[in-house]
Amino acid sequence: MRAAGRRTSVLKSGVKRLLGRAGFDIVRSTNNLGGVDDFLPFEATVQAARAAGLSVGDYIDEVMNGTPGATQSTIDELRVLGVFAANPNTALEIGPGSGRYLEKTLKECSPDRYEIYETAAPWANYLVDTFNVVAQPTAGCSLAPTPDGSIDLVQAHKVFNTVTFLYASRYFFEMARVTRPGGRIVFDVMTETCLDPAAVRAWATQGGAGHDSYPAAMPRRTCVDLFATLGCSLEAGFLAPMGVASTEVLVFRKVA
Repeated sequence: MRAAGRRTSVLKSGVKRLLGRAGFDIVRSTNNLGGVDDFLPFEATVQAARAAGLSVGDYIDEVMNGTPGATQSTIDELRVLGVFAANPNTALEIGPGSGRYLEKTLKECSPDRYEIYETAAPWANYLVDTFNVVAQPTAGCSLAPTPDGSIDLVQAHKVFNTVTFLYASRYFFEMARVTRPGGRIVFDVMTETCLDPAAVRAWATQGGAGHDSYPAAMPRRTCVDLFATLGCSLEAGFLAPMGVASTEVLVFRKVA
């Protein structure tokens, strides 16, 4: 454990020097205001990951966020729940950013078409070039280019705790619209499950410095009841690390 801690410390120090030379500073994802371009410079991040000998996704987990294995743990939970066992033919991800969940999803299944809605053009281009996904034009709260009932797996990770209630709600309607009957919808939100007194204290004292709009909370019952009216039933929920505390991942199935 001590060796791992020293390695992480050395990596952080080296990465800070590299980003400093490139004109950037490391900004933790707990300061994200709602878009990957707000806190994650493309060129410097890719260079830093290479210098650290890590994939971009693992570098963000291990070095930038200080939560090694966090992305993989979410993917592992989704595997246990059978999300990938259905071998989705079409997938869509909102706000994939650096592609850390996208990359690991593609190791679990091989959809013929994987659409992304990403507002940061450099990252979107990188994902298209690296993973052969389809970047759709995005207005920030709509999936208009995607036809009704055309997607087997719709997902969004670390997105809806970074945007306002209205933006998240508008996306919820769109996610249900594009999902085919039998398909899955996966996303995380900061529900009351994540907000016990200790977590609230941690966020109030350690998280979101300078960005009072992040993180954004969303009532769990609001999500469950809304998706029920949209023909989607809740299959499971579990906690995943985020910032100084956690977020809740919800898994819905489109039943009608």
